[in-house]
Amino acid sequence: MIGTTSLFTDIVASTELALTLGDDGWADLLMRHHAAVRSEITVREGVEMDTSGDGFFVMFTTPALAIEAARAIIERVGALGLTLRIGVHVGDCRVADGKCTGLAIHIGARIAALAAPGEILVSKPVKDAADPGVAFVERGVHVLTGIPGTWPLFAVVA
Repeated sequence: MIGTTSLFTDIVASTELALTLGDDGWADLLMRHHAAVRSEITVREGVEMDTSGDGFFVMFTTPALAIEAARAIIERVGALGLTLRIGVHVGDCRVADGKCTGLAIHIGARIAALAAPGEILVSKPVKDAADPGVAFVERGVHVLTGIPGTWPLFAVVA
């Protein structure tokens, strides 16, 4: 098991956008989105673990790098006319065949799904480990589908 910070992204209203743009237009925009996200990940030494459709799963060594990347990604893809929701969680994962697995990964994905459009939503462990200069707003206590207990979540202030 290794301790790591997971970041999940999702394009808001991607299906509607794909319908509007058509297959070729959507493919072009998605290619530009992927390039922008990968650029910001690389600068902060993140490791792309997976993509699915319009979302990314990325691992970082620290919550600070993940939050910095999330902010940069939102700004960069915003210039493309896209809005993202992002979730960040820190916890242990098991690496097998180059893939991270474990409960912490499921938690990170569930947090991303609860983020509002344009929001970076984080778990309490991320908030507690973040740089002191990062401000947060409480977003309440949530039940994460399939995850035991309740989870206080926090949005990163822009």
